[in-house]
Amino acid sequence: MVEQTFFDYVNKFGESQQRSMFGGIGLFQEDAMYALLTNDCIYIRGGEELDDQLTSLGCEKFRHVKKQTVATVNYYEITDLFDNRYEGLEAIISTSIKNAVFQRVDQKSSSNRRLRDLPNMQLTLERMVKKSGVCDVDTFMKLGASVVFNKVCQTYGNDIDIKLLWKFAGAIEGIHWKLLQEPRKRQLLESCRRRT
Repeated sequence: MVEQTFFDYVNKFGESQQRSMFGGIGLFQEDAMYALLTNDCIYIRGGEELDDQLTSLGCEKFRHVKKQTVATVNYYEITDLFDNRYEGLEAIISTSIKNAVFQRVDQKSSSNRRLRDLPNMQLTLERMVKKSGVCDVDTFMKLGASVVFNKVCQTYGNDIDIKLLWKFAGAIEGIHWKLLQEPRKRQLLESCRRRT
């Protein structure tokens, strides 16, 4: 089985934690996901120069299909490279782990970031959030998606699209909002209701 063989292979890079992700298994180091195993395929996280390298090797990005939506994320399929024992694979995985851990650490040190730099956010949403009294990333992260969403609703009215709540949660969790699982969405909605 591809999964067990790959788990054994990545042991050389240090201990990895496994979590259920996108119908498969995510591999993490220092709370940063660097690989995804699903449907007998292996995906590795890209980033910076690794994106170009993986693209030039013909690696396709992972597409998460959920009902009628498709989210393409920055994980590239390396199943063939692994099966064929590609000689540069060790360097690719090592770089992927370093990038993932660095991005996770950078994400947590939010003092040098703007709201629009977070996933799912852009200038328009940054302005809405600031007008609602949340002026920086630290405050945004501390308050959480439900509180920020409620503040935006108080400022702009209750007819705000619920997708905005998903976008805020994704921004905090560092993922595309379409990748939020249904149990997490229900939890966020319940949290909003308790605060109103």
